[in-house]
Amino acid sequence: MKKNRHLLAGLLAGVLLVGNGGQALAAEAVTATPPAQEEKVATALDEYRKLYADFNRLEGKRLVFGNFGPEVAVLQRALIYLGYRTSPTGYFGPVTKKALEDFQLDHSMKVTGVFDLKSFYAIRYALLVNPPRVQSQPKEPVNTANTLAAPAPAAQPAVNEKTAVSAPLPPGFTQKDLDLLARLVYSEARGEPFEGQVAVAAVALNRLKSPLFPNTLEGVIFEPWAFTAVIDGQFWLTPDATAYAAARAALNGWDPTGGALYYWNPVTATSKWVWSRTIIKQIGRHVFAV
Repeated sequence: MKKNRHLLAGLLAGVLLVGNGGQALAAEAVTATPPAQEEKVATALDEYRKLYADFNRLEGKRLVFGNFGPEVAVLQRALIYLGYRTSPTGYFGPVTKKALEDFQLDHSMKVTGVFDLKSFYAIRYALLVNPPRVQSQPKEPVNTANTLAAPAPAAQPAVNEKTAVSAPLPPGFTQKDLDLLARLVYSEARGEPFEGQVAVAAVALNRLKSPLFPNTLEGVIFEPWAFTAVIDGQFWLTPDATAYAAARAALNGWDPTGGALYYWNPVTATSKWVWSRTIIKQIGRHVFAV
């Protein structure tokens, strides 16, 4: 029953889909977008961001056949975006129940027709990994093989391991942010070269800039299932001076990854999804990807 599901295919001429964890999603070369269509594209992207934000508010909600209200309408909008047949009426009737059951079946879930926490996480994940991406300028075809992609230019370090220790916090960040970022670096990347530790911090900061992730550093770090060290408790280990220096270096603009949103250890990673991401480069034992 697998279907090609993207609501905006007709609207977005030249859509590049990317998603949450490592290597190559297929993308196509596109042509320059006319100004009128660019306006439509901007509207579509705004609508996607609003849908994702609205859907996040359904966490912990339970919706069943017969329910009626705005929360049902949000669920219906999400299912429609993902390509399932229903209408945003706000009524959880047989059509919406069938659409949810189809989603559950397609994603190897227990088919219940009930929107619960498991369905919330599965649909949110599907939204997260299927955002519309539009190229407004001509672009060469992206490498779709499971190989390293050409890296984006990495930001040059404004600080190094020695000078980062005393580097000031940039505006907009607090000591709490530094502490959280240092904990993340230490728990996820201790033992990596300094550049690799900065790279892990840079990924968290890149997510902070992305509309697909929470809009606070704390939210990025504690997003469910985002970082292994948070899940297994290593996050609460006391970071060392190198971790703090790496965090400061990233906060001051050093991004060795060239804009990566994900990283993993290719030797130990077991997720099939993570290998669907486009790898930018490898630093130490981690590969970094968009």
